[in-house]
Amino acid sequence: MKTKVAILFFVILTGYSAGIYAQDKLPVDDIVFYGDTIKFNFDKCTVVAFEDSLSVDNINTFYQNISAANYDSLVRDMIGYKTKNKPDDWVFYQLVRKVAQHISPKADNYRRYTLYKWYLLNKCGYNATLNIAGDKLLLYAQCDENIYDIPFYTRGGRQYVCLNYHDYGTVSMSATKFIEVPAQAAEAMNSFSYKLTQLPTFRPEDYKEKDLEFSYNDMAYTFKIKVNSEVKKIFNNYPVADYGLYFNAPLSAGTYNSLIPQLKKNVKGMSVKNGVDYLMRFTRYALQYEPDAQNFGKEKRLSPEQTLLYEYSDCEDHAALFYYLVKEIYNLPMIVLEYPKHLTIAVKFEKPIGKPILYEGSTYSVCEPTPQDEDLPLGKISQELSRVSYQVAYAYRPQKKN
Repeated sequence: MKTKVAILFFVILTGYSAGIYAQDKLPVDDIVFYGDTIKFNFDKCTVVAFEDSLSVDNINTFYQNISAANYDSLVRDMIGYKTKNKPDDWVFYQLVRKVAQHISPKADNYRRYTLYKWYLLNKCGYNATLNIAGDKLLLYAQCDENIYDIPFYTRGGRQYVCLNYHDYGTVSMSATKFIEVPAQAAEAMNSFSYKLTQLPTFRPEDYKEKDLEFSYNDMAYTFKIKVNSEVKKIFNNYPVADYGLYFNAPLSAGTYNSLIPQLKKNVKGMSVKNGVDYLMRFTRYALQYEPDAQNFGKEKRLSPEQTLLYEYSDCEDHAALFYYLVKEIYNLPMIVLEYPKHLTIAVKFEKPIGKPILYEGSTYSVCEPTPQDEDLPLGKISQELSRVSYQVAYAYRPQKKN
């Protein structure tokens, strides 16, 4: 039986155009979406039931039923929010999850909740598919990036990655035969990207102060930076991906403004070499080190902001933060050196320092941002790693300014 509920959303941020909201005055409710409160009001509509077994026919019937219901305004307003605010795909997917949860709570009917996410992604233009096997319902999105710790499959030369694998714990993908339910909407053509170019504008009260300190040239430096636990929610279930996605992820405005101006002030007047050395030692000694296996129980790559947020971080995370600081303050070319059990950064200076790393016709100098058994200066790798081969996992080349 279909259960009648209120469903017409007008997804608007605080301050959203009043003209869009000039409809009949209906009861107003809010969705708190990170730092924003998104307004929506209700109209009588029907939540589409799904109590059937998982099959292509039953899912197609659900899609036909939901397409016949009054969801056009909801989809239109979600697309309007996306057009106006330009959230990255991963952040927009968090809104899709919020809306699906409001319509069909995950705990009440997980299958229907997942089907609503599939429908909304399709209607908002994403090429989203479903794979079914027994009682398992996996949601996929077409994605062109390299993702390493979640299931994927290819069809027609295109890669599809799983968005809800974490809900099932461990699934033996090789031992399970899945049936694909392709995207249904004609507009479902867009690839999904994990690239982050901006973080939401969080509320000032969501930030907490964190103390950092280290010494440089016998002078003690202290920082009171602002960190926000909401960032953990954004990266919850974010997969292990290429280093470029993590290293280039931005800081939120509150964290950025509490740290970067202070660092710029401290290196002002230093040579580029000494300034990079300062940033290297800040990253190395102001942040505590711990391997992922002890910290998280598994491999987990942190963005620069997460590295500042968590109490402990490993070599990949130190490298990500150092890379971000050098890019933001000096915008120098860099390469990421990947060893079998370590990751570090090499920076291109006007003249190489120490034993240079030659890569594609340019020389780079190792800058070790992770604590080592010895206090390594610029241009020097640890004695242990000096005998180990490496590969360049990522290269940053600054864009020329017009």
